[in-house]
Amino acid sequence: VKEVANLSLVSSACDVVSAAYASTKESHPYLRSVCDAAEKGVQSVSQATASCVQPVLATLEPHVAAASEYASKGLDKLGEKLPLLQKPVEQILSDTKELVSSRVAEVKEAVSS
Repeated sequence: VKEVANLSLVSSACDVVSAAYASTKESHPYLRSVCDAAEKGVQSVSQATASCVQPVLATLEPHVAAASEYASKGLDKLGEKLPLLQKPVEQILSDTKELVSSRVAEVKEAVSS
C-alpha cells in the first residue's frame, strides 16, 4: 500500500482530491458539517476495526509479508511497463493537452490543404 501511495500519479491524484475536498468544506458550511460528521464516523469505525483486526493480522503476518513481497515485485514490473505511473497528474494532463492540440493542428492543416 505504501509503494502504491508513493507512486507519483497516485500521490498527486490524492493531493488534488484532498485540496478539492478541503476547498469544498471551506466554501460550503452545510457540507462542512456533513463532512465533519462523516470523518468522525469513519475514524471511530477505523479505530474499532483496527483493535479487532490486530490479533488476526499478527497470526497472518508471515503470509502478509509473502504477499507484500509478491505485490511489490508485481508493482515494480507494472511501473516498468507503465511509466505513466511515475508522472504526477498535472504532467499527464499537460502532456495530454499538448498531444490533443498537436493532433487538432494536424487535422486543421490537412483539411485546409
